[in-house]
Amino acid sequence: MERRDFAPRPYQGIIIDHILNTPRCAVWAGMGMGKTVSTLTAVDALELVEPGPTLVTAPLRVAQSTWPNEVEKWRHLRNVEVTPIVGTAAARRKALARAFSFSGSVFTVNYENIPWLVETLADLRKPWPFAKIVPDEATRVKSFRIRQGGKRAAALGRVAHLPQVRHFIELTGTPSPNGLKALWGQAWFLDRGQRLGRTFEAFKSRWFQTVQVGADPHALDLVPLAHAQREIEDLLRDLCISLDPADWFDLRKPINVPVYVDLPGRARDLYRDMEREMFMQLDGHDVEAFNAAARTIKCLQLANGAAFTTDDQGDDRPWAEVHDLKLQALESIVEELGGAPLLVAYHFKPDLVRLRKAFPRGRHLDTDPQTLRDFKAGRIPMLFAHPDSAGHGLDGMQDVCNAVAFFGHWWNLESRQQIIERVGAVRQAQAGHDRPTYIYDIIARGTVDELVIARHATKRTVQDLLLEAMKKGTCNA
Repeated sequence: MERRDFAPRPYQGIIIDHILNTPRCAVWAGMGMGKTVSTLTAVDALELVEPGPTLVTAPLRVAQSTWPNEVEKWRHLRNVEVTPIVGTAAARRKALARAFSFSGSVFTVNYENIPWLVETLADLRKPWPFAKIVPDEATRVKSFRIRQGGKRAAALGRVAHLPQVRHFIELTGTPSPNGLKALWGQAWFLDRGQRLGRTFEAFKSRWFQTVQVGADPHALDLVPLAHAQREIEDLLRDLCISLDPADWFDLRKPINVPVYVDLPGRARDLYRDMEREMFMQLDGHDVEAFNAAARTIKCLQLANGAAFTTDDQGDDRPWAEVHDLKLQALESIVEELGGAPLLVAYHFKPDLVRLRKAFPRGRHLDTDPQTLRDFKAGRIPMLFAHPDSAGHGLDGMQDVCNAVAFFGHWWNLESRQQIIERVGAVRQAQAGHDRPTYIYDIIARGTVDELVIARHATKRTVQDLLLEAMKKGTCNA
């Protein structure tokens, strides 16, 4: 790969300056705004005054490919070396050993292996070697709690505030896709709770009220108080910088195309049984949903056209198809696009099986790098991707594709936004394509599908307000 000269765009200069001037900081910038190269540029500059290896924590695909590939693109990063700490335990130990020999190197590890990394160094009685930590897609650490919480975030929390960790740089485009409550864990890594409270309980009691959701007395949610957003924004403003792509690009709004289907009689009856009775009989199999969460999952499965017939967690659970209306709707979208490549988001494994059978020329986005290369080369007309695996570390898709279809829907707004932006407005503009992005939502009318879409709109409002208010220079105290 031929290296290119790097001339920072204005927003990238803002990111670099923020990292250099704020040892513990967060960069909230939409995808396609060059967070990775800007961070590498800043880390390279910091190496001159505060030498020491850098640890990047990221989703596996990003740790394995995106960060190493980014270094290969730019001439000014010639002296930066990226070593992924991935693969077998033996391969990870070999890569980790380099951290004690190459002070200026960047090491990447996937979030699943953070506990292994921390425990391995402890078992070896080795000092923590990393002077800088960069959580990429930092919402992965939002689950941190002082006493309980996510194991990966807890492991990172054990080393985040060691004296030798002089810089902690959080990167994300969506800091609070599901509301303000996601911010405490991320902020703790920056200031150890000085701004938002020493514990999550303190944060919760100061800015939220607990409300019951529905009839289940155990179904509770945190709702921010009226003053919460303004006060939280004020407290985080010195550490966090927010950059909105719409302020820097002449973007066309994406064209949203809802495609509705109406469940046929038998599927509608099954759906109503699940919705009303939390029980249904499907092809001779008993399917019981013991709580509201399980019930909504079954309803979403039925809306898509197939449902698991047991409630165990195995990947080989039996399932049954109840309708193919969404497959028919997807076929009409393919026809409308006239053969143009299409990115298709699915959520449940039975849906992937059905998609591959109905569209045999389509391919599943698996771990084989050739699959992505074939899609970007225009050799695959349809790529089936789970949002959680396709949201990060996939570059270049915008050159061949500007349409995404959601075959099924899920509550996670961040995953939805990430997969859209793989072919979205920012990517299209940066690639020089004068064309809009098409978003097709295949929706089963009168089902939970409609609630998920409506909920996304509500959550997006919270996030947009936060990001807008956090912009440097545009906030009023």
